[in-house]
Amino acid sequence: MANMKQQIKRYKNDNKKREINNSYKSALKTAIKKVKAEVEAGNKEAAVVALNKVTSKLDASVTKGIHHKNYANRQKSKLAKLVNSID
Repeated sequence: MANMKQQIKRYKNDNKKREINNSYKSALKTAIKKVKAEVEAGNKEAAVVALNKVTSKLDASVTKGIHHKNYANRQKSKLAKLVNSID
């Protein structure tokens, strides 16, 4: 643990931010798994709804600085291909 007052404050804030970022990442991973589960089940309507939720979560994570924009675009493209493969 740091000794200086500013370093102690920085340490506390970093821990809070890390926990928040981890919760966003976890929620995003869960949403991605839901899309994949709907695709495997062959339910296109539910998969499209889940894809829309994932897209908004990915955009929010880029805005908050949690993920890089290329990561988000790659995930959206990959999931859209999965959903479009259902017929």
